[in-house]
Amino acid sequence: MSGNAATAPSMTREAMWKRLEETTEVDLLVIGGGIVGAGVARDASRRGLSVAVVEMNDLASGTSSRSSKLVHGGLRYLEQYEIGLVFESVSERRILMDLAPHLVNPLGFLFPVYQGSRHNLLVIRAGMWIYDGLSLFRSPKRHRQLSGKDVASEEPALKNEGLKGAPLYYDCSTDDARLTLENAIDAARHGAIVTTYAKAEAFKAGKDGERIRSATIRDLVGNRTKELRARAIVNATGPWTDATIALARGASGGKAAPMLRPTKGVHIVVDHARLPVNNAVVCYHPDDGRVLFAIPWGDRTYVGTTDTDYTGDPADVAATHDDVRYLLRATDAYFPAQKVVEADVLSTWAGLRPLIAEAGVSESQVSREHHIAIGQDGLITIAGGKLTTYRRMSAEIVDTAVRVLEMSGELKKDLAPSRTDKDPLPGGEGWPEDDDHEKVAARVREASKGTFDEETALSLAGHYGMRAIGLAERASKDPSAAARILDGRPERFVQIDHAIDEEIATTLVDVLLRRTQIFLRDRDQGLGAADAVAARMADRLGWSPERTASEIDAYRAEVARSRRWRREP
Repeated sequence: MSGNAATAPSMTREAMWKRLEETTEVDLLVIGGGIVGAGVARDASRRGLSVAVVEMNDLASGTSSRSSKLVHGGLRYLEQYEIGLVFESVSERRILMDLAPHLVNPLGFLFPVYQGSRHNLLVIRAGMWIYDGLSLFRSPKRHRQLSGKDVASEEPALKNEGLKGAPLYYDCSTDDARLTLENAIDAARHGAIVTTYAKAEAFKAGKDGERIRSATIRDLVGNRTKELRARAIVNATGPWTDATIALARGASGGKAAPMLRPTKGVHIVVDHARLPVNNAVVCYHPDDGRVLFAIPWGDRTYVGTTDTDYTGDPADVAATHDDVRYLLRATDAYFPAQKVVEADVLSTWAGLRPLIAEAGVSESQVSREHHIAIGQDGLITIAGGKLTTYRRMSAEIVDTAVRVLEMSGELKKDLAPSRTDKDPLPGGEGWPEDDDHEKVAARVREASKGTFDEETALSLAGHYGMRAIGLAERASKDPSAAARILDGRPERFVQIDHAIDEEIATTLVDVLLRRTQIFLRDRDQGLGAADAVAARMADRLGWSPERTASEIDAYRAEVARSRRWRREP
């Protein structure tokens, strides 16, 4: 945290709503609490702007917790000649490794090349040098070429028949939901109001009748409303971008053509023992040739992603039976001896890419570049882009908002540099320069006074960074907090307490799906823990028996949506 940061505020949801109620006007109102909305809030608040973020669900509940969980340059974009996008992405990858070393970790990517592959080894090798060159040779590790024999040793489960060789290059994995959360926490430390389950349900134009100057915010938990004036408003609502634009147009009397072409991406999770990979394996789907990955994830492996046009409700996006079969078709082609079947799928997740509308191209060919637009009503909208480039996108949006405020004569203060490319995120503050996770885990275990084993300490260090030491100290004083949430898993009840008190968690789904990853990683998707976790949350948040039962029902419905594909023909 930079030296001019305010004292860390209470990060409970109720405390944030109270701050919103007490605020009359802000410089910048951000609609949407995904990675871009949180990034905008971090950047703007660090510059000295007054900021409020309102999110109608939980932080990262849409696209930002449903990505492929990668921070990568996008090697495949070289094939589409999007050199600028790749350069921007690999540059941001290096920055994020420094800002969040606990969350952004090097991961090997193996690119097998077979007889008859659409690209030969020579072309792939040239692409690797270009990829490393665009990163100014600051990739996590330099790529290397593996022979067919080397590949058999590196990835024994991979099909070896017809294999000519495979470059091994490096990008990074991440926890997308926690990356979003840490941006929001840092924004709040610098004065931003971050309010979840708060929906912008109406906009109001100013006296000129054109530019929107305020929004009516509804508290979806307490059924309260608040009208908040804002000198500038940012639409960072991802798949809900067009709906938000339409809401603003209604306030000023205008109309607009759709900006987005949403496409759906689905991932499946299986036991690592059923699909044992040591690196992320790059696969060309045998049916349509699009790029997929099989990615190691601790004791699990996940496979994704699909890329299909989507026209339904963004809040109800889910994997279909066809999606799952499509992904299993790829595992059959690349790992035939493993014989992964539908019964092996433990969980799924599905999300929407808010891509810019582009006619005449397939879903996979739609550009991942972002676009910033200012409507006649003054609404600043961001659409498109990638998780990897969120920080740069956020800075561009704040630059745009500052220009709007300067042109209107409403910027009455000198702004500081945001330093979002220099100052680490909260969990990265004090992280060892040698990036030794085990060194941090040892400090966590010591702080727990023996209540945490090595697995739990390493898991907490990877989730919370240096903030894990505080969780360990808290657990050392409360045996109930130190207890495991589920037998055989590393998560502890102290994470639930911390999520409520320090991470704006409000619902059972918030903590089991996004503050932890129990929903995705547990063999039964956390159903066995739902009652106990809900009871603990009820004690801390004062839920009635009816509210507690409702939370459990909502969680079961979320799990059912993840498994909906099983009921389809």
